[in-house]
Amino acid sequence: MKLTTTLFTLCFLMLTSLNLVAQKKADELLKEVIDKTNAYKTIEVFFSYRMLNESAGIDEVKEGKVMIKGDAYKLMIAGQTVISDGKTVWTYLSESDEVMVSDADHGEEAITPSKILTSYYNDYKASFVNDKANAALGLKTIELKPSKGKKFTKIQIGIDERKHQIANFTLFESNNTFIYSISKMNPDVKMDVKLFAYNKDDYPTAEVIDMR
Repeated sequence: MKLTTTLFTLCFLMLTSLNLVAQKKADELLKEVIDKTNAYKTIEVFFSYRMLNESAGIDEVKEGKVMIKGDAYKLMIAGQTVISDGKTVWTYLSESDEVMVSDADHGEEAITPSKILTSYYNDYKASFVNDKANAALGLKTIELKPSKGKKFTKIQIGIDERKHQIANFTLFESNNTFIYSISKMNPDVKMDVKLFAYNKDDYPTAEVIDMR
């Protein structure tokens, strides 16, 4: 009995040590990717976005493009154009020909293109997990779980270790799953500052709704 207990204790300590090493390596890889992404002056990203909610029977896929320069960005997806200079957000809906104006959200739960691609790992514990779909693509999967109450129960990030780039990421909510797959990423593309400012001449007939 004593021998069995000793072996169990040794196995537990070994597994705990391996988990700590794996976590450290996951943190290191994620930091390397984040640091490389943060070093870019601008990023142009082509991606697909999928929203799943099995209980509601929702499975939607949309294609999009986003241009990022610091906290400023311009996002185009499914009839919507979202422009932000980092302080104000203008959302144009082509179907209703409306522009909604709001203040940029800088809270810790705010989701912005730059935050998703860079520093959204704060207050989350990183570890490697086995994801068959990512493994088939030669990608490493890092799972982030919150150390305290957060909007998302977990986040999984598919990383191309050779390129040190994020290939995809999945955000898990209680009922919804949001999947972003990056098809192409172009760093340090020349971008005019005018891209990130709303120009009413581009939307001459749009109704402006100020929600601030």
